[in-house]
Amino acid sequence: MTRALCIAVSSLLLLAGCHSNEPEKKPVVDVKVQRAVATNVPMFISGPATVFGKSEARIAARITAPVKQLFVHKGDTVKKGQLLATLDNADLRAQSADANANLASAQANLQRTQSGTVPTELGQARADFETKAAAYKLAQRVREKRDELLAQGAISGKEAQVSRADEVRAKAEYDAARTKLETTERQTGKADVMMAQSNVAQARARQQLAIANLNFTELRSPSAGTVTEQTMFPGDMAKPDVPIFTVIDLSTAVARAQIDADQASAIATGQSCVFEQKEDPIAGKMQRTGKITVVNQSVDPARHTIEVWCEIPNSDHALKAGIFGSVKIAVGQASGAVVVPSSAVEFEEGTHNAKLYVVDNKNIAHLRKVQAIALDDDRVRVLSGLRAGEMVITTGEYGMPDETQVKPTEVRQ
Repeated sequence: MTRALCIAVSSLLLLAGCHSNEPEKKPVVDVKVQRAVATNVPMFISGPATVFGKSEARIAARITAPVKQLFVHKGDTVKKGQLLATLDNADLRAQSADANANLASAQANLQRTQSGTVPTELGQARADFETKAAAYKLAQRVREKRDELLAQGAISGKEAQVSRADEVRAKAEYDAARTKLETTERQTGKADVMMAQSNVAQARARQQLAIANLNFTELRSPSAGTVTEQTMFPGDMAKPDVPIFTVIDLSTAVARAQIDADQASAIATGQSCVFEQKEDPIAGKMQRTGKITVVNQSVDPARHTIEVWCEIPNSDHALKAGIFGSVKIAVGQASGAVVVPSSAVEFEEGTHNAKLYVVDNKNIAHLRKVQAIALDDDRVRVLSGLRAGEMVITTGEYGMPDETQVKPTEVRQ
């Protein structure tokens, strides 16, 4: 009995040992596969971008004064030249009235000067000239009369000489008075007119300054656009260094992209560009086509990038200022590029590093690291790590270990 039990136990142990040596059968995974193909694909340069308006004006007061009234608010659409706000201007209106009065007075004084109103010095010179002229004429008549009397023998020669001396003295005084009058007329008339004209010019300049200051109390939009910022309300003190409004013209949007400086040599103004908005959970992706208008010639030393502007028609205002995305610029075509479906590739976020599964002729899936670039049509261009004709898994590989046995179903392109 004991011997029979031992034989039975030994048989069971032997059977158990034989069963444990049999290899464990691995599961076969059903997958869909597709061959990598060599084809021609467009080459793009891309970089992160932020949307700005075609023009952006920060509107501040030119003078310091309280805000009196606002005519627009944040979010309003405005036209070029539209009145946005007014500042308190009671003191400036008084200054303007005073400047107008001063100008009128200066103009009246100029008119009087030009019409012959003369100063005291000129009047004295004229009176002196007239006196000396009368004295000279009298001396001439006296000398002529005495010459006649001398010829008749009625007077002595000495008396005749006295009259001739008086005439000479009177003529000298007359000549001196005439010269002084002529000089005074030239100098006084020209100087007075010039001074009066200068006073008018100064008064007009003060008037224009007063008008300008008065106009500065009206804030108008320099361009058509949308009010995106409003920082003050009636009663606030406006200052030249604090913008009250920001007006952005978004009829044309400008995506300002940062492009790797090593790639920027292939970019030129006039090239086509595509702005792609960062994917929104609700709205999804938005793509807009434009053209390159600016390629900066200065490199940002911190990021080693060059700023490139992609100008995009935006009449529907779908693109808003501050939207973040990327700009793509077509710079040529790559011949014989290795391309696979995007579903076959898993990227490391923000890099060209990726991985995919390649199925060999024994239906074994091998995990392979590659360098790749996503294209616009749900395809991926593999830069290195894969050859055309190799079979890649497009569906069914999620969570699958390396070197897994698979049952491939090829999907024809």
